[in-house]
Amino acid sequence: MQELTVIADPAAAGVSLDPIRARLLAELVEPGSASTLAAKVGLARQKVNYHLRTLEEHGLVELVEERRKGNMTERVMQATAASYVISPATLGAIAPDPGQAPDRLSARWLVAVAARTVREVGELLAGARRAGKRVATFAIDGEIRFATAADRAAFAEELADAVTALVGKYHDETAPGGRPHRVVVAVHPTTPPTEKP
Repeated sequence: MQELTVIADPAAAGVSLDPIRARLLAELVEPGSASTLAAKVGLARQKVNYHLRTLEEHGLVELVEERRKGNMTERVMQATAASYVISPATLGAIAPDPGQAPDRLSARWLVAVAARTVREVGELLAGARRAGKRVATFAIDGEIRFATAADRAAFAEELADAVTALVGKYHDETAPGGRPHRVVVAVHPTTPPTEKP
């Protein structure tokens, strides 16, 4: 089982968004059969089987083992990942594009940049998985509390200057065999934590 999978197929995304199937995916972090899942989610075994087959058709669950039970075979399934993210690529032409309105102070642009990051890193993860390799990435996540709007503006300016200086120092357009990397730095207000169901 993968730790995380980015869903890029629109049909698989639609299947994963169904509330019953999303619940089954959550339950299938540990292997389970239609019978064991039926008891947990309060549905008939046949109904659970139907949903499992749909999830399997879209690569969201996989067969772990088959057990003989009397005159029938019980299929034990497991989710293909512990968690999933839906790539904005599933939206096709209506996916957010940061190139449409490059305004670094706009919340819409920040969302478009984040969407592009999910799409690009999702594509890299899928390719690396096929090749049996890892993707070299780096991320910083932190929280800062500004006393004033002026402090926030000054911080943004200093951060932009520091990142620009680092990019200028290490960027080498002519490096043979060099590989371009994208740098994304974002600052936004935090939202109150949400309780998980």
